[in-house]
Amino acid sequence: MTDTQIKVVSLNCWGLKYVSKDRHERIAAIAASLARSDYDIIALQEIWVEADYEHIRQSVAARLPHAKLFHSGALGAGLAILTKWPIIATSITPYSLNGEPIDAFGGDWFVGKGAGSVTILHPILAQVQVFVTHLYAKGGEEGPEYNRTHRLVNAWEFAKLAKTAAELGRHVIAMGDFNSIPTSLPMTIIRDHAGLNDAWAASHPHTPPPAAMISPIEGIVNYGVTADSPLNSYRDSKPSGSRIVRQYQGKRLDYVLYRPPVMGLSNTNIPHLVCTHSEVVFTETIPGNSCSFSDHFGVEAILQIRSSSETSGNLDGDPHLINDSTPMESTTSLDGSGLEKTPANLTSNTISTMLLALTTSYRRSQNRSHKELVTFALSILLLLGLIGGSFWVPVSALNPIFVLLTVFISWLATTMLYEGFIFGNWELKALLNVIEELELYQKQLDGQTRTPSNYSRW
Repeated sequence: MTDTQIKVVSLNCWGLKYVSKDRHERIAAIAASLARSDYDIIALQEIWVEADYEHIRQSVAARLPHAKLFHSGALGAGLAILTKWPIIATSITPYSLNGEPIDAFGGDWFVGKGAGSVTILHPILAQVQVFVTHLYAKGGEEGPEYNRTHRLVNAWEFAKLAKTAAELGRHVIAMGDFNSIPTSLPMTIIRDHAGLNDAWAASHPHTPPPAAMISPIEGIVNYGVTADSPLNSYRDSKPSGSRIVRQYQGKRLDYVLYRPPVMGLSNTNIPHLVCTHSEVVFTETIPGNSCSFSDHFGVEAILQIRSSSETSGNLDGDPHLINDSTPMESTTSLDGSGLEKTPANLTSNTISTMLLALTTSYRRSQNRSHKELVTFALSILLLLGLIGGSFWVPVSALNPIFVLLTVFISWLATTMLYEGFIFGNWELKALLNVIEELELYQKQLDGQTRTPSNYSRW
C-alpha cells in the first residue's frame, strides 16, 4: 500500500479467557493471518487477554510498529489499534451505561465498554483520529426501542466523540462491532450526528433487499453479513427467531466508517477519503482446523485519498438504502465515490424516537430500583428474624441451615442495596444527562424554546 490509500480491517476476536472456545488456536491463526496481510490499520475488539494482544502485536510489528491496547473496566475494554503511522495521542472514553452489574453472564458492565482512539500523523492527511469501539450487546434489533436504551446511549456518546474529532480538524476513521444493523436507530444516530460515511454502503450502492431466500455466501458478499452466519462454526445451531437473520442469512454488525474534518467540507484544498473497496474477511476456517477465526467475521476497506476535484461528480444513489428497502433518515448526501458533500443532522423524528425510548427506560429504571430497595428492606427484616430465631432452635442440627440462609440473605440484601441505590441512581443520572442533551439539541433544531421537562412525573 502507498500513502495515497489506507487499507483497514476490523475484527471482533472473541477472546474472553476461560469462556471463548478454541481461543489459543484462533488467536494464533488471527496473528498469523494479520502478519501476512498488507493492512495499514487494524482495529480489534474482544482482545481481553493481554498475552493475546502481545502475540498479535509482535506478529505484525515489522509492518505496523505502532500499537495501543485500551484499558477500562474491571476486565479491560478489549479494544486495540495497530497502525503503520506514528501515534501522537491516545484516549479511552468508557460509556456511561454498559448493562447492569447483576448481569454477570452478560459481562458488559465488568469489561467497561467504551470508545478508544489514537491520533496518527499521516504524511498526506496530517492528523487522523482512528476510533475503535464495541457497543452494548443485549437488546437485539426487534421490539421496542427502550430494549436498546444502553446501546442508544453508547451510540450518542460515540457520535459526539467522532463529531468533536472532525471539528478539531482531523480526518476520522471509526471501526468496530456496533452490535446494530445498518437500518437501526443506533446506526442512524452515529451516521447522522457524527456525519460518518459507511464504507460498505459507499462501495456497494443500490443493493436491493433479497426477494427470496439467499445463500449464506450471498449474505456475506452482497449484504456484508459479519455475525450469525450459518458459515460460522460458532453460530448457534438452533433456528434463529430473528426475521433479519432469516432474510439475510445473518446480520451486519461490524463497520468501517469515515469522514473528513469539518473544515474539509468547504475547503477544496483539503484531501478527502473515498472508499473504493470493502469486503467481509476471515470467513474461512483456521488452517488445519474446522473452527472459524472468531464468532464474528471481519470487515476490511480501502480508503483512497483524493483531492476534491477528483471526487466531484454526479450523485450515484443513496447508500443509506442498505440491507433492506427502508431508507435511513439523513441529510448527508454522497457522490458516487462516497465523498460526503453536506454535514448531517439528526432529524426531529429520530430525536423524538430516542427521547421516547430513554424516558420509557427512565420510568422502568425507577420502578426496578424501587422494587430492589423494597427487597433489600425485606431481606434485612428476614435476616433479623433469622438471627433472633436461631437462639430458640432446639435441634442443633438445624444450625447449619440457619447459617446458610443467613449468608444467602446477607448476599441478597447487599446486592439489592447496590443495584437499587448505587446502580439505580447511576443509571437514572446517565439517562437524564442524555435526555437533557437531546432536548436541547431538539430546541436548537426546531428553533423554538420549550419548557424544561418535569422528570418527576415520569
